[in-house]
Amino acid sequence: MRTTETEGENDMGKIVTGATMSLDGYIAGPGESGFDLLFQWYGNGDVEIPSASPDVPPIRVSAASAGLVKPEWENTGALVVGRYLYDMTKAWGGRHPMDVTTVVLTHQRPDDRPEDDENFVFVTEGIEAAVTRAKEVAGDKNVVVNGGQMARQCLEAGLLDEVGVELVPVVLGGGKTLFGELGTTPVEFEGPVAVVEGTGVTHLRYRVKK
Repeated sequence: MRTTETEGENDMGKIVTGATMSLDGYIAGPGESGFDLLFQWYGNGDVEIPSASPDVPPIRVSAASAGLVKPEWENTGALVVGRYLYDMTKAWGGRHPMDVTTVVLTHQRPDDRPEDDENFVFVTEGIEAAVTRAKEVAGDKNVVVNGGQMARQCLEAGLLDEVGVELVPVVLGGGKTLFGELGTTPVEFEGPVAVVEGTGVTHLRYRVKK
């Protein structure tokens, strides 16, 4: 089942973030654990969504999930991630699975990437500069900011427009939250503006109140 208040609206050019989340609010378990449980919905369906990464296989999700996720991926023009994720994934083998340019916020550019290219752009001046660069790359499409520290900084800076939560029936008992330790709370959201019930996951979308 899907309910939405955004049908017919132009959702292009927004700054969004999101993550798969356990019922107790964690996007990663203690010690970076629990991903096998969080991402089961990536492989429990019949609809294949291709991956542009040589190291990340295509996902196979339910038709309901694909009906939401595929258009969102297609309307994404750039990503913003932190250096930690970039290093942890080993740069996704050279290209992010979503097949868009990834803007990496870092204190220092990697030695093996002396110049920016269509795969990776490196920014050292802070979250505002990273989002500005990503918007330039994305054009009239959305910029997706990775969860955790990047999402927290983006929300605190007043840059974030929408939040997506992929809620899965798992309890992790601790770990990392979507926005980490926010410096300014509470923060209110509008919605959910969309609810999609997939297999093993409920997709929720919210707008940031401004």
